[in-house]
Amino acid sequence: MRLPGTLMATLALAVLLASLSMVTWRQTRALEDLADLDLLRREISLLTAERNELGNRIQVLESRGRVVAEARERLGMRTPDAGEIVWLADPSEDWQQVSR
Repeated sequence: MRLPGTLMATLALAVLLASLSMVTWRQTRALEDLADLDLLRREISLLTAERNELGNRIQVLESRGRVVAEARERLGMRTPDAGEIVWLADPSEDWQQVSR
């Protein structure tokens, strides 16, 4: 069974157009995925910068100088004089010495 030349050419053209359409669709999808990936990378970069900024802010807020100043201002605390300091022994050290 032989197909006439015109039908064969039409069929070949249809297959070619279908394959070109598939390539175009695949390339479009790849470009969309690359755009999504780029967007996610930018978002990760922004979130990383924000996390670093928050970490720095935490360090500043937890710094001894700030905590002491806030304790003085808000709570009326002060640094004790030498005679006001009481040293307490660590109870776990006493237990370790007894168990030896």
